Amino acid sequence: MDDHLYSIGDLARRTGLTVKTIRFYADTGLVPPTDRTPAGYRLYDVHALARLDLVRTLRDLGLDLPAVRRVLDRETPLAEVAAAHAEALDVQIRTLRLRRAVLLAVAQRSSTPEEMTLMHKLAKLSDAERRRLIEDFIDDTFGGLDANPEFVAMMRGAMPELPDEPRPEQVEAWVELGELVQDADFRAAIRRMAEHQAAERADGDQGGLHHELTTTVRTVVGDALAAGVSPTSPAAATVVDTLTAAYAETFHRPDDTALRTWLLGRLETADDPRAERYWQLLATINGWPVPESLADVFQWFTAALRATIPPC
Repeated sequence: MDDHLYSIGDLARRTGLTVKTIRFYADTGLVPPTDRTPAGYRLYDVHALARLDLVRTLRDLGLDLPAVRRVLDRETPLAEVAAAHAEALDVQIRTLRLRRAVLLAVAQRSSTPEEMTLMHKLAKLSDAERRRLIEDFIDDTFGGLDANPEFVAMMRGAMPELPDEPRPEQVEAWVELGELVQDADFRAAIRRMAEHQAAERADGDQGGLHHELTTTVRTVVGDALAAGVSPTSPAAATVVDTLTAAYAETFHRPDDTALRTWLLGRLETADDPRAERYWQLLATINGWPVPESLADVFQWFTAALRATIPPC
């Protein structure tokens, strides 16, 4: 057994701590001296040296003095303290990563101080707070309406989940989405779409028929766009005939002016590029494949359809 006693200077050289720090630990009782010289200078044995090493390690890991004391006095198991501190560090690491992503996004887009403040405010929301923001948007736009339940369920199931270490574009997408769902004009536009869905359900349209029609429109109009067909040309009228025939068959209605007028109203109600942008932003945030834009397709179809309807 080592009975050698060390001066406070010896401990400082062995541990790399300052004499002032070791003296502070002695005064607070964390590492009391083993003995003193006749002149009153503190002396420490090998056990005190080991205790001091443990204090330094715990402090380097970020534990505060009360937590260090509880470990040394064995009031709290070291494993329990370490686990709690590791969890706290995880939170700090996620916060730092998020701040880094916000700063990179600001640097890339040359944001103003006001934009940076908004980005940081929205980006640092917790997962639960982000979910509540989207759920509030859905409740406000679809609440109290018998709209398409499958679509509403899809919206509630697709929540933004910003990763622990987001890329700058994910931070930007979340900030844009956060601003979008709080925009009163956008909420009003989605509310009108929801009311239109509810009215159609009241007339017997239960939904679930639109995916195949969307695919048909994408294909047929996509070919027309690729061929440079103008939506007001005779060739466009032929394309419209093909599509209205598909709608008539799907909804069991005659392909007449009434159908085309109904379809035009349907397209014009849904003609808000921000609705498509919502899903694109959500995909970017969650790391999903960004859906193909159909804005040009449906704008062409709307213009072409409008040209075939006789004026009232």
